[in-house]
Amino acid sequence: MNFTRWSARLPGTQRRAAARADRTPATPPQPPPPDGGGPAGPGTVPAARAGSAPAPDTEPVPRLDALSVHDILGTVPALVAVVYGPEHRIAYVNDAYATLFGPRAPGAPAREALPELVELGLLPLMDQVLRSRKPRTVKSRRAPAAAGRHGYYTFTCTPIDIGDPGVGGHGATGEGLTGEGTAGHGDGRRGVLVFAADVTDQAEAAERLRASERRQREAAVTLQRSLLPQELEQPDDLRVAATYQPGGSDTAVGGDWYDVITLGAGRTALVIGDVMGRGVRAAAVMGQLRTAVRAYARLDLPPHEVLQLLDGLAAEIDATQIATCVYAVHDPNEGRLVYASAGHLPILVRDPDGIVHRAAEPTGPPLGTGGWLHTSGSMPLGPGSSAVLYTDGLVERRHEDIDEGVAALERAFAGATGSPQVMCDRLIRALGVTQEHDDDVAMLVLQHPFRTGHDAELFHNAALELLGGIEAAPRARAFASGVLASWRFPTELRDLGVLAASELVANSLQHGEPPMRLRLRRTDRRLIIEVTDGDDHLPRRRRAEPADEAGRGISIIATIASSWGSRRTPGGGKAVWCEFALPGTGAHM
Repeated sequence: MNFTRWSARLPGTQRRAAARADRTPATPPQPPPPDGGGPAGPGTVPAARAGSAPAPDTEPVPRLDALSVHDILGTVPALVAVVYGPEHRIAYVNDAYATLFGPRAPGAPAREALPELVELGLLPLMDQVLRSRKPRTVKSRRAPAAAGRHGYYTFTCTPIDIGDPGVGGHGATGEGLTGEGTAGHGDGRRGVLVFAADVTDQAEAAERLRASERRQREAAVTLQRSLLPQELEQPDDLRVAATYQPGGSDTAVGGDWYDVITLGAGRTALVIGDVMGRGVRAAAVMGQLRTAVRAYARLDLPPHEVLQLLDGLAAEIDATQIATCVYAVHDPNEGRLVYASAGHLPILVRDPDGIVHRAAEPTGPPLGTGGWLHTSGSMPLGPGSSAVLYTDGLVERRHEDIDEGVAALERAFAGATGSPQVMCDRLIRALGVTQEHDDDVAMLVLQHPFRTGHDAELFHNAALELLGGIEAAPRARAFASGVLASWRFPTELRDLGVLAASELVANSLQHGEPPMRLRLRRTDRRLIIEVTDGDDHLPRRRRAEPADEAGRGISIIATIASSWGSRRTPGGGKAVWCEFALPGTGAHM
């Protein structure tokens, strides 16, 4: 009968038993043991109890005590050495150890007979294991081989007890070795088993990975430094210095950056930012943002409008990365620093009395987040004041609140003296930033110095309020002529300055509205002429036709001046300015 059909008639339990019986090969009956079923001898499985089914195909379990230590350790592919006594005399080395380092004479002390262990610095570890009776491990040590081949091994030193060293000739055969904590044979001696596993492949793979990471980091550092300003622009009224220090060798380079941009009319833009990412990608994003900042700065927009434009651009560059940034503009005529912040740390300003002030709100979210209208704030920065802009790598520490780091920077900044570059170095040291620091650090320090003596004679300001009317232009020309003569400018430069002042005032009278002001400023490198009025429509240069009676003023300014520009003023209205480089100064925009 077919087994399946037959078994289907049985109850569930019987069907399963029948199935097992059908699959189990038949075995011939075994004769009873000679002693009538006494206890099983060593190495055998005890007989089944009466009434229970015998376990099929059961084989005797091998006796491990039939194997000698020599048999076991001799076939292990790892390196094995057994030493005993306070001098770590050789009891045994296996074939793998002898193949790599050469044969070793039993009974010789390790300091003389095992120079490779001495070179690896394992003897103090073996002393510690012998005393404490606790195993110790050292990972991935580079071991020189006798054949000139080198490899990496992980060494484990385990305490053991060794029997009579006379057996097998100082234990060279490995007989008489017992586990930790046993009495051993004979008088028993304490020893150490040194076990070395070959991890050369893993170590070399890890080294290749580290080398690849180093190359990537070097490329990122090179890119980062190449995208930072190679030489800072030096404004007429400010002294500036900056520093950038990448993180330690185990730290991926971030996207910190800084910049100084001269805007014209004596004004200077100061920028610092940090892309929240690592490696080449963060450096590339940083380079694009820095280029965009310089382009937007040329539009001479208020700080919050520059950040608004950057916010949209950051999202387009890489939606997965965001950046923090501070954009500030210093105007020496106003003696103030106007700024806007996108999630960045506050600017610190030290006044002439040495008191440090922290820039307050407003601040917005980082660039790239979108949906936020940034606003501008301002704080005094007159002669005798200093300021520092920085990234979080300078003040942020693990296990510390970042406000504590900012407070530490305030204390250090209050006592820092010297030139801006000296102050950068002192602040770096005061905040404990070393070559192995775990984050990038960028910092920008600026000073608005007091000027005295001959230096003060090179900086002058003069202003004239214009009420409008037909007498405004003659008054402006007379005022400009007298001021420029008192500043002892050459006749040619004086004539050009008077012409520029006349054209700017005429343009304001025709297209602007009161209040109007003419301002002349002299620095050690340039002459600046600026006219402000209450109308916010910016002039633009255009080509005038021969029959046109107007439209040539801005073209004349652009032709005779080194540079010119216009901007909207914070309180409404506009300012139009032009500059002339002083002879022999090499001033440029």
